[in-house]
Amino acid sequence: MFLTISTTGAPERPATDLGYLLHKHPDNAQAFPTSYGTAHVVYPEASAERCTAALLLEVDAVALVRRGKGKGRGGAPDAALAQYVNDRPYAASSLLAVALSSVFSSAMKGVCRARPELPARPLPLRIEVPALPARGGAGLVGALFEPLGWTVRAEPVALDSEFPEWGDSRYVGLVLDGEQRLADALRHLYVLLPVLDDAKHYWVSSDEVDKLLRAGEGWLPDHPEQKLITSRYLARRWSLTRQATERLELVRLAETDDSAVEEIDNAVDEPVEQPVDEPAEGAADSSAEESGAAAVAGAAGAAEEQAVPLAVRRREAIVDALRAAGAARVLDLGCGQGQLVQALLKDTRFTEIVGVDVSMRALTVASRRLKLDRMGERQAGRVRLVQGSLAYTDKRLKGYDAAVLSEVVEHLDLPRLPALEYAVFGSARPGTVIVTTPNVEYNVRWETLPAGHVRHSDHRFEWTRAEFRTWAGTVAERHGYAVEFAPVGSDDPEVGPPTQMAVFKILAEKPEKPEKPENASGEKKEEKAA
Repeated sequence: MFLTISTTGAPERPATDLGYLLHKHPDNAQAFPTSYGTAHVVYPEASAERCTAALLLEVDAVALVRRGKGKGRGGAPDAALAQYVNDRPYAASSLLAVALSSVFSSAMKGVCRARPELPARPLPLRIEVPALPARGGAGLVGALFEPLGWTVRAEPVALDSEFPEWGDSRYVGLVLDGEQRLADALRHLYVLLPVLDDAKHYWVSSDEVDKLLRAGEGWLPDHPEQKLITSRYLARRWSLTRQATERLELVRLAETDDSAVEEIDNAVDEPVEQPVDEPAEGAADSSAEESGAAAVAGAAGAAEEQAVPLAVRRREAIVDALRAAGAARVLDLGCGQGQLVQALLKDTRFTEIVGVDVSMRALTVASRRLKLDRMGERQAGRVRLVQGSLAYTDKRLKGYDAAVLSEVVEHLDLPRLPALEYAVFGSARPGTVIVTTPNVEYNVRWETLPAGHVRHSDHRFEWTRAEFRTWAGTVAERHGYAVEFAPVGSDDPEVGPPTQMAVFKILAEKPEKPEKPENASGEKKEEKAA
């Protein structure tokens, strides 16, 4: 099996620069041992005007069988003859892809110490693969390579030229032409050769996900055939395909948001918010004339109330508000590690619960918390965890009875709030929206919280009661909702409750449609996202 890589040159850029990029001198014929045979690199032509490098892989069929120990393509007991009669010596496959990564490893990484400027320069490339297995036909070959900027010619190979009535084989002769960086071209081939063959000659383990993401960096997240590529490359192993898909979606969201992946996947633990010396609920109603026994009982009740963390009270308040709204299908937007989803699952009146978060780490923790892999079929049918960014409209979020934004808004930069507002209230438009956020005025009641500090290092702001009501009122008026407010936790007569909650309910008549932000972050087009 072999392939050729050709380029043309000009006086200021000779074609023999290809030798520098491949780290293989055009004057030498070189051989490299691989796990399954010997790879040869030769240059059929090398001049300033045109240069061609050929990679030829001589497959050691005996070594392949021994190393595979009966596994892989042709290794099944009912296909024993396939170990001796097969296409491995002739057709490009995962064997050739592995040889590419081994022989041209520096070129794939875009490294050229002798000429550091060369790897970033696009070249007029032609790649020819005389015999390429293509499960899906020539149409699939075009669907895979054309979105990457290649001009594709894939000519089916006849089963037997002497008997044209037998039709075409599953092989094509492939020619790719395009202006590409050599590193990108090699990474395209490394991924797509085994995808088209739809088979791998070695056991696919979890490290294949990392290989796929490294080779697919910059092109795979947005490829229209991403799902097919991922599934076939990972030998249709469902768990690995899901893992790769989730990581690719995170990369896509980060690129769209002009952020690093680490900034997008910023799962935070839920803090235990319990003020020191917080007065117990209802303590002011106690009477001095209570009997001794009643006083003891009251003290025990106060201690029990005080022991309940604020996070638990917040979830209880949200669940009560959802019940009062009569909601059955609920979105938990910014679900984090799934605490609220877990609480909602305990009440059968909530028939569909969807947890949405941009962080795959958070969704993984939530899945473990909920024990989704061990959940019964009926219970599992009530809950879904999906990855998504609340800064963008998402058709999956439409049509729900209620949505919850619990301790979410304060994690966004203020300029991005209009995008979240439109995505939830303008686009998804659930019947009820519940928003909770810290009340910054209450922070003075935390003796361990330094003055001027927010409650969590990831909080971008914290609102006063007046600021929250102003924002909520503006949002409600703009999108056709009525809004009511309720305290969560002890309502201090001086500084209010530790958490403030707004319950938005959609009005019968929708007002004039608000203008959609010009980009996902709600900023002007000419401004870069923060």
